[in-house]
Amino acid sequence: MIRHVPMLLLLLSSAAMAAAPAHDSKAPIEINSDHFMADNNSKTGTWWGNVVIKQGDMLMHADKVRGHVMGNTADKIYADGHVVVDSPASGTATGDSGVYDVPRHMVTLTGHVVLKKQKDVMRGSTLAVNLTTGEAQLDAKGTPSGRVQAIFTPASAPAK
Repeated sequence: MIRHVPMLLLLLSSAAMAAAPAHDSKAPIEINSDHFMADNNSKTGTWWGNVVIKQGDMLMHADKVRGHVMGNTADKIYADGHVVVDSPASGTATGDSGVYDVPRHMVTLTGHVVLKKQKDVMRGSTLAVNLTTGEAQLDAKGTPSGRVQAIFTPASAPAK
């Protein structure tokens, strides 16, 4: 049985979340890497070696990235190997691979997914985040326990 844990619990654990701005999905998408190869016939580009993708305040790192263009606009960006997504609003998420569905404003990470925000940690197999609404879903299908794991560290009480 798949267990769904609202990521909102993790995101609300930090007071800073309330002040974080929404992701700017209209910002330019910048991609930097050691190497690049284009295939005009399939309208794809492949970047590899220290790949860094930046859009607004979101950063994605991966070993290899393949981007697909549809109608002169980025459609989907596929990332493989040591995928890391950093966002001030939601923390740092890691996975084996990921997909950024640009028109839908969705990022999905799969395989050994870990989401960290300050001292809080969640683990599963698939993380899907809507960058517009901030809604996220973490599943643990295919993991040994089949369950999402979470560790929340309460804030320390102020000294008296």
